[in-house]
Amino acid sequence: MAEMATRIEMIEARRPPDLRRGVMGWLRANLFNGPLNSVITLCVLAVLGWGLWPLVQWALIDADWLGSTREACSGEGACWVFISARYETIVYGFYPEAARWRVDTVFMMLGLLIAWLAIPRLPAKRWVGLFALVGFPAVAYVLLLGGHFGLMAVPTREWGGLMLTLTVAVVGIVGSLPLGVVLALGRRSQMPLVRGVCVVFIEFWRGVPLITVLFMASVMLPLFVPSEVEFDKLLRALIGIMFFWSAYMAEVVRGGLQAIPKGQEEAAKALGMGYWRRMGLIVLPQALKLVIPGIVNTFIALFKDTSLVLIIGLFDLLAIIRSGLTDSNWLGFATEGYVFAALMFWIFCFSMSRYSQYIERRLHTGHKS
Repeated sequence: MAEMATRIEMIEARRPPDLRRGVMGWLRANLFNGPLNSVITLCVLAVLGWGLWPLVQWALIDADWLGSTREACSGEGACWVFISARYETIVYGFYPEAARWRVDTVFMMLGLLIAWLAIPRLPAKRWVGLFALVGFPAVAYVLLLGGHFGLMAVPTREWGGLMLTLTVAVVGIVGSLPLGVVLALGRRSQMPLVRGVCVVFIEFWRGVPLITVLFMASVMLPLFVPSEVEFDKLLRALIGIMFFWSAYMAEVVRGGLQAIPKGQEEAAKALGMGYWRRMGLIVLPQALKLVIPGIVNTFIALFKDTSLVLIIGLFDLLAIIRSGLTDSNWLGFATEGYVFAALMFWIFCFSMSRYSQYIERRLHTGHKS
């Protein structure tokens, strides 16, 4: 057995451990990784500080937070008392105070369902997802509208504020995605009649402004249904928003379908799979994964466009804040109201954007470099 060689010379000096971890490591690697970049970073921070400091001073340092009347505001900074004094109206609109627990219940259920489906390690996601698609809408309908199981009926004309914004956004998102997928598949169909109907539908709804769609849904839709069928204003707006955004969603999904190589579907066809099995198990999962950014971008645009329901007499979050500004007791506080509305919209839109990025990283299988 050969003898093992023993090193007798000194080992050469090695580089120190990588310190580019944590906050300080990220700063060194991205902002201060050289003299020029360090100078540019300091200059940008100085400009941001010079520009943002007055905003911070107005919104936080000199702001008034406590109180219930206009007299509680000193006038030196933002008067957030306007928001706190009208908080219930901003959240619930004109919903009866005795029944607002029903709105809170629906909000809590929606938050729990989103959290359950978003956290990876929680079990029974299939059943929770099925309940979110089938059971939750029925429960929310009964609780919010009332008139069943001894609950007081609350007509949709009394809905408003944040609850109305979330209702329109959630219904529009849940309704436009599956309808958009069906339209995208129909536009790629080999049957001329199906393809023609889908093309006309998509191009028509994409060719008119959403404001026009809301007017049509509010004024013209009742003319095409029997007189004994009653469509309230909110339902008409929901139908118009779903149709409008499903056309945009169809084009997003169609882009994903065209990105999938034909060999995928041909291989599934060679295995004897039918059309719907090929689409549901092979093609659509890959296509939807590729167009997650486009889908979420459409969701964000839909959420922001919920403020347009004001033109048909529905008071969403922004409309409720604007109506509060006409109160003689709160004249002159438009800036606070609009800043608060912008912040609320930004929170929801930014949350959707960040979650979509998480989904992209989780489903990444090498399609992107």
